[in-house]
Amino acid sequence: MSTYESALLRLLDERGYIHQQTDAAGLDALAAKQIVPGYIGFDATAPSLHIGSLVQIMMLRRLQQAGHKPVVVMGGGTTRIGDPTGRDESRKMLTDETIEANIRSIFTVFDKLLKFGDGPTDAVMVNNHDWLGQLGYIELLQQVGTHFTINRMLTFDSVRLRLEREQPMTFLEFNYMILQGYDFRHLSRELDVRLQMGGSDQWGNIVNGIELGRRMDGTELFGLTTPLLTTADGAKMGKTAAGAVWLNEDALPAYDFWQYWRNVDDRDVGRFLRLFTDLPLDEINRLESLEGSEINSAKVVLANEVTKLVRGGQAATRAEATARETFAGSGAGEDLPGLATGPEGMRLAALLTEIGLTASNGEAKRKLAEGAVRLDGEIVTDPALLVVPAEGETLRLSLGKKRHALVHR
Repeated sequence: MSTYESALLRLLDERGYIHQQTDAAGLDALAAKQIVPGYIGFDATAPSLHIGSLVQIMMLRRLQQAGHKPVVVMGGGTTRIGDPTGRDESRKMLTDETIEANIRSIFTVFDKLLKFGDGPTDAVMVNNHDWLGQLGYIELLQQVGTHFTINRMLTFDSVRLRLEREQPMTFLEFNYMILQGYDFRHLSRELDVRLQMGGSDQWGNIVNGIELGRRMDGTELFGLTTPLLTTADGAKMGKTAAGAVWLNEDALPAYDFWQYWRNVDDRDVGRFLRLFTDLPLDEINRLESLEGSEINSAKVVLANEVTKLVRGGQAATRAEATARETFAGSGAGEDLPGLATGPEGMRLAALLTEIGLTASNGEAKRKLAEGAVRLDGEIVTDPALLVVPAEGETLRLSLGKKRHALVHR
């Protein structure tokens, strides 16, 4: 680990957030002598972010913990275009009403993890449509477009990889990096933002913004990215066989959220405790040194701490109690996901998918054929089996040893 003067970079470094920096020494010196407003942008393409975004949200939390000011930029403007980074196709267009509703929903998670207000280190949330929506096209071309060359834009991964795969990129998407760069320049002018943070895939966009601020205003700006976050087995963080692990409660039940963390690979426990919890480092060192079955107690701590931060203390307590009841008791913990079939019942394959244990009916049929599905403890294999709970009856549906749900009428 490097030796930093500022509490900010020491904290980010010891917790494992730092991958690349544009000017580590310059940012370190600035953060040691004054409050640094820093921002991360989030597009509002859905009512909830998933845990792939949680490391970015936690970076804003660390920024605030180190005595600096988090600026959450919701991409009300850029969502209308869509970031082409890492994508083979254009995003579908969303209505203004949908984008606004998504932003309101996403804010509820930020409100749990950051302190918002009017103080010097209080977080603020802004919407880039407020300034991008007012920007005239000719004005954009004259003031901003002259600072970008097509030659350089074609070298960025978000463009180059799409072209190499012969996937079409619209002119709309091609403009995304210009608008994101303009965001940084606008925020530096209006809110004195000096730092942009993001995932490693945003490096090119961040550098663009730094260059734009220097050329247009002569402002010294800084960039910092996190490592690409994957699990120990190489899977992308935030995705599971059953779908995305959403941060909002109404998008994913607390029990399923808790279980995701409880079931992480042993090799990920220490890293995830550093990134996603506020536990002291010496306690994390102790927990990650546990071996054999004892590492499971560290996973329970991880699940409880992350769920407490994102969903609240009661959700974490209920989820742990449900897990304990499911695996050691009757298996009908109250926080398990549930589904009402109605008096007509539901076919088993469709039921598995509808309740969220499988991602599709095809996967459900495969799991049934493998003997991985149990209904009230008994192995079931027929995808066409009609499941009809009696009035007042609750059945337990299980996929493997770790995933359970309740079925009732």
